[in-house]
This record gives sequence, structure tokens and C-alpha cells, in this order.
Amino acid sequence: MKIVILDGHTLNPGDLSWEAFEALGEVVVYDRSTPEEVEERAKGCDVLITNKAIVSAETIRNTDSLKYIGVTATGVNIVDVDAASERGIPVTNVSGYGPDSVAQMVFAHILNFTNRLAEQVDDVRDGGWIRSEDFCYWLHPLTELRGLTIGIVGLGEIGGAVARIAHGFRMKVIAYTRDPDRESPDHVEWVGLDELFVGSDFVTLHCPLTPETEGMVDERRLRLMKPSAYLLNTGRGQLVNEQALADALNDNKIAGAGLDVLSSEPPSPDNPLLNAKNCSITPHIAWATRAARERLMQMSADNLKAFVEGEAINTVN
Repeated sequence: MKIVILDGHTLNPGDLSWEAFEALGEVVVYDRSTPEEVEERAKGCDVLITNKAIVSAETIRNTDSLKYIGVTATGVNIVDVDAASERGIPVTNVSGYGPDSVAQMVFAHILNFTNRLAEQVDDVRDGGWIRSEDFCYWLHPLTELRGLTIGIVGLGEIGGAVARIAHGFRMKVIAYTRDPDRESPDHVEWVGLDELFVGSDFVTLHCPLTPETEGMVDERRLRLMKPSAYLLNTGRGQLVNEQALADALNDNKIAGAGLDVLSSEPPSPDNPLLNAKNCSITPHIAWATRAARERLMQMSADNLKAFVEGEAINTVN
């Protein structure tokens, strides 16, 4: 069985092993594949593994040997699932491999805003402490999290991990769910979506990207937020109207935004958030701790192994 990994670099830049896949067949790993390269590289393979490389309907229909497509991520929008289904090719994904890693990044952004750690470290490096007349100083007021309210949009595995950390900081936790009859976890209060934006000191997004949630953080919802509030997005960039958020930041309508995702990645140079005030952006790395990538690697290989043994799991079609 020939296994072609189209874009292995993000999952494994060299610190992990492909041995779990190598135990299942001949493995060919490409660090990256352009759309033009995917179809050529897919020729003659039985298995395609992709993270963000697009597997189009044309590639699926033109690769006669193809029997399986595995996505080393949760979202599968980069695969034409309908075309795969037409040919009886299972498409699998992986979920639940990194909720703690993503939640950790949420609080890295929150603590960056409340403790101003990066700014203080840079100022010490630039001689600020040497020049100080006092034994300590701070560039901005420092904020304690205890008693502040965090609003979680989407309380799945990641949102639940965020809620547990927030409770550890003795924050008030409110959340929005699409299922109003669902029992709320301990220390979490269900609220309406607009109520969440009104009442939160931090709004953090953990809902899936759907036609209903695309652009949900728009000018109207940003106007609901406190001027002292922060928006966090480690979900999908398309959940946010980026121009509306940039305008809100530049006009001091909200205090700041911590983002790990943007609508297009890498972003275009004219993305309005790149130069917006008080906007901290990390390059889609919340998922990428070594521990989470190890789990993702093993779970992806387990999906393929189950297919080889005749019991396909985690299929999306």
C-alpha cells in the first residue's frame, strides 16, 4: 500500500516519527504540496494524507488507485467529500487531540493582556529597570483575573477546557450553547449569545464554522462589548468580520483582541488586523504543542489502521 503525505511539515517538522504510518505501507512524505502538485503526487497511491493541502474533486476522480483520504485535522473542508463519496472513498478526520493545548493558548493571550508580560520583558531588556528609581515599576496597570467574567461561545471539549482553567483563576464563567436543554457543567452559567457579549470581560470563540456562525462577530456584536473587554479567537478566522474588529480596536470600542486564526492563512499584507491597535496575533499555533501533535499523528495512523483492518472509524462521509 502506497501512502502519500501531502503536507507533512506542519504536523512533523522533524521532531516526530512517521513510523506509525510506515508500519502500514510504503510512505512518501512531502513537506508541502501546491494545488498543482497534488494531483501529480497522488498518482498511483492508495492513501492520501493531508492537513491543509487541497484534495479536489478532479484529483479524486483522476486517481484510479485511491482508496482512502485521511485529514490530520478536525476540519475537512479542504477535501471534496462529495466526490470521495461518489467513488466510495472514506474520508477520516481527527478530533479531540488538543483541547488542553488550545485552552492553554487562550490563557497565554489573556495573560499577555492582563500582565503585559511581553512588554515588560522587552522594557527590561532595553534598560528600563536599570534606569528605574524604584525596585519595581509597571508600564501599564496590571489586572487580576479573579472575579472577572469570561464568556465562552461553544462549550465542546476545548470550551470545556477553557472553562476549567477559568474556574481555577476564580473567574465567573458564562457560556452560550445551541442546545438550551443541555445541562450546564459545574461553575458554568448558560446565557444568550448577545447577553454573553454584553456581560463578558473576555469573549472566547470555540464554536464550529458553519453558515450560521460565519461572521457572527460583526459590528453589531462588537458594539455590545464593554470598552474594557477583550476578544479571543482560537477557533476559525471566518467567525469574525475582520474589518469590523479592526475598526472597533482602532476606535477604542474594545480593549484588545488575541487571535490565533485569520480568515486566510497566511494572511494577505492588507489584512486590517495586522496593524490594528492592541491586536495580538499568533500564527495558528494553538494546536501545535508537541504533545498534541504526537496525539494527532497516532490518532491519524489509528484511523488508517482501522480502515486497513476493515473497520473504518472517524469517517465524515
